[in-house]
Amino acid sequence: MIQAATRNGCLTLTINRPDKANALSEDMLSELSDHIERTSAQALILTGTGKVFSAGADLDDVRGGTLATSPQWERLSGAVAAFQGVSVAALNGTAAGGAMGMVLACDLRVAVPTAKFFYPVIKIGVLPQPSDPARLAAVAGPSMAKRILMTGAKITAQEALSSGLVDVISNDPMSDVEAILAPAVAAPKDQLVAIKAMIG
Repeated sequence: MIQAATRNGCLTLTINRPDKANALSEDMLSELSDHIERTSAQALILTGTGKVFSAGADLDDVRGGTLATSPQWERLSGAVAAFQGVSVAALNGTAAGGAMGMVLACDLRVAVPTAKFFYPVIKIGVLPQPSDPARLAAVAGPSMAKRILMTGAKITAQEALSSGLVDVISNDPMSDVEAILAPAVAAPKDQLVAIKAMIG
């Protein structure tokens, strides 16, 4: 359900479970982290198949255990944040719930015009993953972070672009992401890593 492909210095991880809106199980979270932690690629692309990037946690797993509060969510977003290169979320559709964590940890986000963003922890009685609120506030501002996390608001792609949550709106995110990443992939890796470290 996770497809991994490395080409021209870029690792692309695709969530391939469109029949379940690309909902994530604990095993899928672990698999995504494993790929990211082991790669030597200069660029990382996270994307999905179908019309939804990811609906977040698989509700069947949530009802059957503790997936909503699993440390695997934090492991995944931490792996994305620590990636030694440029990471981009090529959002083929909506990102919801815990799936927002890996999206927020990416360096850049490109989304289709119909994408929506929401993280409805306030409605299900759990806290967001530890690193997500600070990352959300850093990319979209404290007010937008409070709106999403404290009211459960669904944010449109245009609102996300205006707030900085999304960098580019595109009808073909993968094509645009590959073009955006071309200079980074062509550069010496130590230069890329050094620039990223300087930005912080």
